[in-house]
Amino acid sequence: LDKAVACASRSERGEWVLSVTVGSQSISPLLWAVETGALEAAEAILRDLLTIRADRDRYYYGVDLLFERHPDIIRRLCFDAPGLLPTLLDGLIWRSRLTERGRRRTVYFV
Repeated sequence: LDKAVACASRSERGEWVLSVTVGSQSISPLLWAVETGALEAAEAILRDLLTIRADRDRYYYGVDLLFERHPDIIRRLCFDAPGLLPTLLDGLIWRSRLTERGRRRTVYFV
């Protein structure tokens, strides 16, 4: 998984691990891994999505893509793979949409 995703640019990594088109269907490698019990692969996907990356122009953090594609991810993990919840919550960052004196409030879950 790491080798396959390493080929993707920083801006595309999240899309690669959250959506694959097979014929006319779009499947999620993350949910497929969770549903089939491939929890090591699911953990690797979550770690990759929640890693903050940067290039000269911007930062990339896959949490928005994760919750757009799977708004029920926490519920799904609670029922299907509770062992992955610490991986999801560790490093999860909430960022306020408001700035105050050039600063943005954040909450970092540990």
